[in-house]
Amino acid sequence: MPRKTEPGVQTQNSPLTQTQRAQFDRDGFLVLENYVRPELVGTLRDRMAALLAGFEPEEQQSAFIGNNEASDDGYFLESGSEIRYFLEPDARGPDGKLRRAKDLSMNKVGHALHRLDPIFERATELLEVCTLARQLGQREPLPLQSMYLFKQPRIGAPVALHQDATFLYTEPASVIGFWLALDDATEENGCLWALPGGHELGLKRRMRRVGAVETRMEILDPAPFPEAELRPLPVASGSLVVLHGLLPHLSQPNRSSQPRHAYSLHLIDGATHYPQDNWLQPLPQEKAS
Repeated sequence: MPRKTEPGVQTQNSPLTQTQRAQFDRDGFLVLENYVRPELVGTLRDRMAALLAGFEPEEQQSAFIGNNEASDDGYFLESGSEIRYFLEPDARGPDGKLRRAKDLSMNKVGHALHRLDPIFERATELLEVCTLARQLGQREPLPLQSMYLFKQPRIGAPVALHQDATFLYTEPASVIGFWLALDDATEENGCLWALPGGHELGLKRRMRRVGAVETRMEILDPAPFPEAELRPLPVASGSLVVLHGLLPHLSQPNRSSQPRHAYSLHLIDGATHYPQDNWLQPLPQEKAS
């Protein structure tokens, strides 16, 4: 049974069952319903609201343009050392001003909240993702990337079909994603979709850093994924979705009136090699050997 770790928080203290391990190995994903209590969800939402209160959109023009494209945006590529804010692609009008309030214009905030903000750091500990990662085969779980995802009502942009190992490449492949729903995620507001068993198809693309503020997308296998086999993963607020790093997954645009906030974490195995041409370069004490 889950245990209370702090007031309002519950996580899976006991090891994953053999059935859950087998499901993850077979499908490449695992859904842990009601993984945390509403209080922790509220804490993360409140903390992000406080961070946004100090954000001045006029001081940066970066918008998140999709995760299957190479980038020449230094603001994005340096987001492992400072909290960075990314707008929806259609957030600004022709005059350059936001069409809506800034809290309804954000695409995401990242990419190291777990390390750069004390509230998100503590929440990450409470989620016990390192424990889960060990149970799924990582020897030295290392939280490397974290993002707050907004998927705004009406304008929330899609996230194209991708594999997390494209962007957080290790030798051998080791990344595991953890996606905590902070709202009910439905097909209408842009829940995750995944390709069951797709992690067995191998890595298709890899993003490499080729300069201080430039990346290149390398095609490793041009064969397309069988997208007709994708299935939706609707979950309730407080549920945790665990994703194999080679699993193809996406999210559709949010055309509903309901938000779909989420907190996303990616862990690599510190016992693997993390090449220096990965786009996200961690601090020296975080680098895998």
